[in-house]
Amino acid sequence: MVTVGSGAAARPFLWLSGLAPPPAKVGVTGDRARADTTLRRLRVGGALLYQGDYRNARQLLSALGRRLEPRPEPARAPPTEAFQRERARRAEAQAVLLRLLVPVEAGWRIALARAPDLSVALSEALGPAPEAPGLLPLREALGAAGAHEWRRKGLFVAELGAPVFPHYGVFAPVRGEYLGLVARALAGRDLAGRTAFDVGTGTGVLAFLAARRGARVIATDAEPAAVACARDNAGRLGVAGEVEVRQCDLFPEGRADLVLCNPPWLPAEPNGPLDRAVYDPGSRFLRSFLADLPAHLAPAGEALLVLSDLAERLGLRPPGFLDEAARAAGLSLEVLDRTAPTHRRARDDDDPLAEARSAEVTALYRLRKRG
Repeated sequence: MVTVGSGAAARPFLWLSGLAPPPAKVGVTGDRARADTTLRRLRVGGALLYQGDYRNARQLLSALGRRLEPRPEPARAPPTEAFQRERARRAEAQAVLLRLLVPVEAGWRIALARAPDLSVALSEALGPAPEAPGLLPLREALGAAGAHEWRRKGLFVAELGAPVFPHYGVFAPVRGEYLGLVARALAGRDLAGRTAFDVGTGTGVLAFLAARRGARVIATDAEPAAVACARDNAGRLGVAGEVEVRQCDLFPEGRADLVLCNPPWLPAEPNGPLDRAVYDPGSRFLRSFLADLPAHLAPAGEALLVLSDLAERLGLRPPGFLDEAARAAGLSLEVLDRTAPTHRRARDDDDPLAEARSAEVTALYRLRKRG
């Protein structure tokens, strides 16, 4: 519970956020609020409950976001320093923007004038509707609304020839270069009668590529939202009989003829649930995957690992890390294919990490047990 107001006027509210901790202090703001003044109030650590017009609240949040964008620097910082600054800036922006709150009533109704009906989106993202008045960060409500549109309309995946439907909190497969690498590697293969594992499945795309080649796939993910998402997509694509989705940290029991993995590629702390698909603190996921892989490969089995070299270009991981970790696990490592980035940020000269991003190479590696 959080309290708005003080003394006899104090009113308790449920705290509904899944992203931010409940604030110790909540003030009130509204349609006359100025962005600069609001930003100063939010930066000191308290939250503000918006009371007024929903569209004005959205405009205020957008104005706050613009003020938290990076300012041009006279000279480019070294890559590692630039990355650390950018992560710190994003963490601060996330914390600050999550402190602008909206009131929510039973049935997931946002109690502001001209507020749209977000009940379906919020129930998909956050579960059953509250039975008492609560508070929710406006940024989180908008994120749920955006995720609902992804889930409703889907995201077309050229390599599948069909859309997948990302759920709230599950990273959407918007970077097609890694999908192209795996699709080319699997093209022409007959995987009928073969067992495949897809480790860290997310929306399930890599599992579906293998299933389309005839494999019996066990897809795993540690996140319940990803498990539900992959199961939903398997059903929509008509491959639920070929793809079993399980919740576990890495590997399921047993051995596979083929293991697929597109792990988080940057060794840093995530700022939120979606970040876990990109950021792998201390390369723990990658290290564990490589160390455990030999025990889960069939005698003639192989793994296809997709990994960007951006971490090395930013100085976050030493050159040769992957070779050394594979060798220590008793694995041979071979580069099958490479591709340059095609996403928008690779061509954004205003990005503090532009130089490293534009030179990034994503590679497809084949791993096998030695001798």
